[in-house]
Amino acid sequence: MCGRYATTRSAGDLSALFESYDDTGGRLGPDHNVAPTDPVPLVRVDAEAGRVLSVGRWGLVPHWSRSAAGAARMINARAETVATSRAYADPFARRRCLVPADGWYEWVRRPGGGKQPYYMTPRDGSVLAFAGIWSRWESLLTFSVLTTAAVGELAEVHDRMPLLLPRERWDDWLAPADDPVALLTPPPARWLAGLEIRPVGRAVGDVRNGGPGLIERVSLPDGERAGEEITLF
Repeated sequence: MCGRYATTRSAGDLSALFESYDDTGGRLGPDHNVAPTDPVPLVRVDAEAGRVLSVGRWGLVPHWSRSAAGAARMINARAETVATSRAYADPFARRRCLVPADGWYEWVRRPGGGKQPYYMTPRDGSVLAFAGIWSRWESLLTFSVLTTAAVGELAEVHDRMPLLLPRERWDDWLAPADDPVALLTPPPARWLAGLEIRPVGRAVGDVRNGGPGLIERVSLPDGERAGEEITLF
């Protein structure tokens, strides 16, 4: 998974969708071009408040770290090694979260040079939940998104994808688990059937760009992917 995604729903909508207490304090706004270290919504469990919608910074900083300088390199945790990694093992065992998203971006090298971005998103406009882990460093809430091997047509765009959690798995991901490794199963093929791979403009490559125009479909030159909606499986 590359380091960009979109999350545009309001705190009120997300709080209702994830049945969580809104602790964002009005700090959230739509973001069509989330980049490393940006503040974005996540859903976690608080010992006193229960399920909570919080604002976290993308790029986990382990509690034992001396500084937050390396956070941009900690945006993704591989599902294959998250349980044994020094930085990720403790958050994975005790502090798992859901990361709401509308979709995510990947780039493919073009035959004539440069890279073509694609946006992966549900065709029906439903919310995605990335599997995440969180940590608190000083007063900063930070998180990483878990990634796994890409499947189906997604593998033609990138060899990795976020670990996507269907709604029926949200409770298990957030709850304490004797064997959290068992939670790392990729989503079933039937659940991925509504995912679209959409070619979009290259403006998304600049973190200074934003707005809904970034996720609009574009036409591709002859000889490249057709640009038609792709249904997985």
